[in-house]
Amino acid sequence: MTTARPALVPLPYRVVGRTEETPDTAEIVLEPVASALPPFGPGQFAMVYAFGVGDIPLSLSAIDGQRLTHTVRAVGAVSQALHGLRLGESVGVRGPLGAGWELPTDAGRDLLIVAGGLGLAPLRPLVREVLAAPQRFGRLNVLIGARSPGDLVCVNDIDAWREARARVQVTVDRPDGAWQGDVGVVTALLDRADFDPDNATAFVCGPEVMIRATARELAHRGLDPDRIRISLERTMHCGTGHCGHCQLGPLLLCLDGPVVTWSRSEPLLSVREL
Repeated sequence: MTTARPALVPLPYRVVGRTEETPDTAEIVLEPVASALPPFGPGQFAMVYAFGVGDIPLSLSAIDGQRLTHTVRAVGAVSQALHGLRLGESVGVRGPLGAGWELPTDAGRDLLIVAGGLGLAPLRPLVREVLAAPQRFGRLNVLIGARSPGDLVCVNDIDAWREARARVQVTVDRPDGAWQGDVGVVTALLDRADFDPDNATAFVCGPEVMIRATARELAHRGLDPDRIRISLERTMHCGTGHCGHCQLGPLLLCLDGPVVTWSRSEPLLSVREL
């Protein structure tokens, strides 16, 4: 079977929705000006171009037909430009790119979704897909960690998931005076997660130090490393495997990732960088 080549020319998309998530983070909803890109899957990403500034890789935080939703945190020149977009303004988009989350095909498997900070955004389409087909899966645990209550994203979704069948737990590093939930690292929530390690698949996204700690703890608790899927972030310039900036050992994360199994990535992440 021939694999489709990633798109090299961006298509114009227009901003049709914008929501402030936190003081430095916004959700941007895009729809095609003319032709639309092929369908995206949960965990895949796009190269989004701010005209006159540059482009960066952004995962999809929601997928709704031809509409694409990205959650953008203003940290650099391009992300600041995208964060500052207003309704009606246009961007260029290439994609879909990379390997997605790949839900298990065997019925009844427990799912464990662990997110740190902005890592919840790329996992949101996965949670929505699972909740849309509850008969396919077993228990659904969603564990979320954030720096502070004010840094939480997808807050409305969290409430909706709790009203559905998901078991959602949230912890923060730095609570404010109104916070009544858990305090500490997200791995501490694993003690209360309801899953069978012999019949579970885990999906982990967040800062790399959090990913390492979570994946190692899950493997220690008996999850097969082949069933622990993580999303890795490296500098990406082309998204097509040509520039090599996103190389991790033998992997080019724009093509072989960003989602990879822990069994494949753990030996590579253990190599000390010079």
